[in-house]
Amino acid sequence: MASQKDVKKYLAYWFQLGKKVVINNGTATLQPQEIIKSDRYSDEFEECWQKIISPESGDCYLEGTQETIAELLTPAWDLSPCARCSMPVPVRNVGMPPLLCPCFDLTNWPNTELPAPRSPVNNQEQLMAIRARLLNNL
Repeated sequence: MASQKDVKKYLAYWFQLGKKVVINNGTATLQPQEIIKSDRYSDEFEECWQKIISPESGDCYLEGTQETIAELLTPAWDLSPCARCSMPVPVRNVGMPPLLCPCFDLTNWPNTELPAPRSPVNNQEQLMAIRARLLNNL
């Protein structure tokens, strides 16, 4: 089952590649410009997330997919790396996988010359982990 954290990460990665989320049963789209701010998701992204999970927004789904965000939050779905581009894609726990990855209509993806989308990073935690590894190797 995909957790809320996993689904947020999934959306954040695809937002970084320019994908939008369709809301209100197809009448509007959301695409925050700033996704990550230092070691957390940006306020703009968090506001977008709140709209996406709000019942008033109706069915919401990532552009180029058929699975709603609400469906992804049920036990029937999980998120796994795409075989073509290694970006997170929804996969049914039982049954047939989706026909397409959201990357199917991105003409410039996968592109190994660009930095891949990422999650927020806490620099202090990363530096402490490096320090711990170095101390263990002494």
